[in-house]
Amino acid sequence: MELYGIERQAPVFFQDLVDSTNTRIKQLAAQGAPDGTLYIAAAQSAGRGRKGRAFLSPPGGLYLSMLLRPGCPAEEALSITPSAAVAVCRAVKAVCGLDCGIKWPNDVVLGGKKLCGILTEASTDQNGLFLVLGIGVNVNTEEFPPELRPVAGSVFLHSGKKTEPEALTRVLIQKLDELYAAWKADKNTFLEEYRALCVNPGREVLIGDRPAKALGIAEDYSLQVEYPDGTKENIAYGEVSARGFYGYV
Repeated sequence: MELYGIERQAPVFFQDLVDSTNTRIKQLAAQGAPDGTLYIAAAQSAGRGRKGRAFLSPPGGLYLSMLLRPGCPAEEALSITPSAAVAVCRAVKAVCGLDCGIKWPNDVVLGGKKLCGILTEASTDQNGLFLVLGIGVNVNTEEFPPELRPVAGSVFLHSGKKTEPEALTRVLIQKLDELYAAWKADKNTFLEEYRALCVNPGREVLIGDRPAKALGIAEDYSLQVEYPDGTKENIAYGEVSARGFYGYV
């Protein structure tokens, strides 16, 4: 993969096929890799999603992981992941001309289907907290297994056009680098843009098996919901199903 035009201090590694870019970044972190190190693959044999789920990673997609050493307590780094979803939306818009949304907390969606998954894993070493930010984007995928067809989408399936993965990768790296620099200066610098992109507010949702209505996004990026009895709650983590997405009708 040729990434012409990228100028950055931290190194970028690439392989055609790896088990998991997150796994490779963790290995590099253990060797003292610097803040901002990137690992990119054309395909993954053991891509991972949230809660240990497998993430289908065939050729034609964009799979990368970024090592972050934010120099702050873990609770102050929580906004990195939703901010990364904003960066993906920006990159897809810039390269493909498509307007994506974000299903809380960090699934990038296009046409009601999941386009991108983001998995952030936290750990510590002698230098303190480090994060592995993993991003997988379905770019040129033409078909998904039957069990994923109601859920997963791709740039190609939505637009009917093929996209050069290298071009999208190059722009996404630029957007992530810009985001990370801005985030270091202001942890909530992308909050309003995230709110504008989030598809949940105004929709009926399920919190576990409990129905509610999504009201908005709080200052800490939690989802504000109201239950039928009028009680309100901020959901900071967990499974939230939104009507019209991923089989919840």
